[in-house]
Amino acid sequence: MTDYPRPPFRPQPQSVPGSQRKMEPYPDCGEQSYKGSGRLANKIALITGADSGIGRAVAIAFAREGADVAIAYLDEHEDAQETARWVEQAGRQCLLLPGDLAQKAECQKVVDDTLEHFGRLDVLVNNAAFQMTHENFEDISDDEWVKTFDINITAMFRICQAAVKHMKPGASIINTSSVNSDMPKPTLLAYATTKGAIANFTGGLAQLLGPKGIRVNSVAPGPIWTPLIVATMTDEDVENFGGETPLGRPGQPVEVAPIYVLLASDESSYTSGSRYAVTGGKPIL
Repeated sequence: MTDYPRPPFRPQPQSVPGSQRKMEPYPDCGEQSYKGSGRLANKIALITGADSGIGRAVAIAFAREGADVAIAYLDEHEDAQETARWVEQAGRQCLLLPGDLAQKAECQKVVDDTLEHFGRLDVLVNNAAFQMTHENFEDISDDEWVKTFDINITAMFRICQAAVKHMKPGASIINTSSVNSDMPKPTLLAYATTKGAIANFTGGLAQLLGPKGIRVNSVAPGPIWTPLIVATMTDEDVENFGGETPLGRPGQPVEVAPIYVLLASDESSYTSGSRYAVTGGKPIL
């Protein structure tokens, strides 16, 4: 209750998709705080959107649990290199894969490059996301609507299709949904709609891949302090971010990472088709 910052936060607008190194307070992605215990020893993981925020925290946690990591990201090279530094400091390999996952060819490429470098793929984390805030429905452009779906859900479909043919029984797919899948924030209409689609995609895919021994689950974070927040929300929303939760503050990325570790590990061998809330007390249905 007392270790992490609480609102109000100062306005700090950034261009999309935002940079973690410019944020104040700086998000805790586990750089100093996450302690591993070998739960993912020698696994190979591909994580999208892992240059910063939740993706960085998952990459650091996976590395400290013994996994080698491929990181797909757009073009935030300095943030991505910082993530790689922490992965390598944990004694694991890190492959950086910049590119726009809104493009079909790039979705195939990140899987192919991971397989070429590491030889296999045990854990896929679909975490990359795009959002924009609009007070008026009429202000959402057609191009922005399509872009949000291309990055948030269509890329997930394409990456999963490219990956599953190479994944063995015991492999795990983890998709990042959101508390918005159940309680859509109207000013994030396009984003919230994709997050509902992700929850349904995950439940259906788990049933299709169960006979292959591949588990599929999703994580539904609540308000988490990441670059996407300061880059896409109003000054007022940033100032009060997370204050409406029962815990009274936003979560830090490191507080989300442990559920990804659990779902990636063999401890979750009978867990599939489920969605896990990390919301600071806000329930999901």
